[in-house]
Amino acid sequence: MPDSAAPLLSSVATTRPLYLGGEIYRHSSYGKKHPLSIPRVSVATDLARAMGWLDDAVYLDSPMATPEQLARFHDRDYIAAVQRAERDQKVDLDTALRYALGKLENPVFPEMYRRPAIAAGAAILAADLVRDGGVVHSPASGTHHARPARASGFCFFNAPVLGIMALLDQGLDRILYVDLDAHHGDGVQDAFHDDERVLTISTHEEGRWPHTGKLDDRAGGMARNIPLPAGVNDDEFRHVVEEAIIPLAVAYRPQAMMIQTGADALADDPLSRLSLSNRALWRAVGDLVGLAPRTIVVGGGGYNPWSVGRAWAGIWAVLNGIDPTEAALTPAAADVLKSLTWDRREGRNPPRRWMETLVDPPHEGPIRDMVRQAAASVRDLW
Repeated sequence: MPDSAAPLLSSVATTRPLYLGGEIYRHSSYGKKHPLSIPRVSVATDLARAMGWLDDAVYLDSPMATPEQLARFHDRDYIAAVQRAERDQKVDLDTALRYALGKLENPVFPEMYRRPAIAAGAAILAADLVRDGGVVHSPASGTHHARPARASGFCFFNAPVLGIMALLDQGLDRILYVDLDAHHGDGVQDAFHDDERVLTISTHEEGRWPHTGKLDDRAGGMARNIPLPAGVNDDEFRHVVEEAIIPLAVAYRPQAMMIQTGADALADDPLSRLSLSNRALWRAVGDLVGLAPRTIVVGGGGYNPWSVGRAWAGIWAVLNGIDPTEAALTPAAADVLKSLTWDRREGRNPPRRWMETLVDPPHEGPIRDMVRQAAASVRDLW
């Protein structure tokens, strides 16, 4: 393990958090039949601005990662294949089979290279921005499934891996990655499974795709997985954070931390059976963000435009010391929410609360024994 006596900054820098966004996300879509046909980053950005939480002084446009930067993790032939697919708007059978491109999961669409390359560029830039301490929020940079030579789970390039590599380049040797997505952060875990400088912790729905991240999977000792049962509630999630994730983080003493905040664990999301309110996600981020002097907060899953946009805007509030549960919705923010559409059964007659408040009702409940046992079993660091 890294030397526990290595120097560590004692507090997070006092500068304002920075927000990395981009206009490419406003009109880019994976296609009408894809779960990512919806706007997400643009909704979160517009809501944060409309609430008065985000101004130009802390907003930065995300750069596009260069092929050389992407090649730190991804095979050059694969990078070239994604570039060709965007240029030609098609892939041949050999390319589709070799790189998992062109099917419903990872479709060909007009920005299929530029969009994930910009998300990756934001993660790399975020690492540089927190070099001397601080917090950066990049909602687009949570693409945690992509493999070196294969697209996976809607992810073409692995932005979290590239961001962590950029942190490692600074000489850091204790980096904590916490993944709160409904789906296991398999691509990140596997990228660092034999690297003692990176500890990965993932909470995710038990038995859900990609069907990895079992409780006893420690990936060479540098991973902790906390699979959650269907219907997990806010109190259970808080128990896991307080009784497992925070003790692990405190023991590890990270020099930098990345928090992946997939919003697909929320009750209103269609792609999981977890039952969290956005309050639970906000509380988790607020509890974790002060545990390292350098923190990068990225997005992840989230397939209901109202729930993901509200969740990520609220995360930005939390990072700025604002309690989103106490914030009245401004008329401008209400207009953002009322303008959304979702071509899915749940979106054709959306509940009024999706458009009249940022805050979900709490989803409280008992803490089941299986949740207590899962938290207890991963609490030990080594």
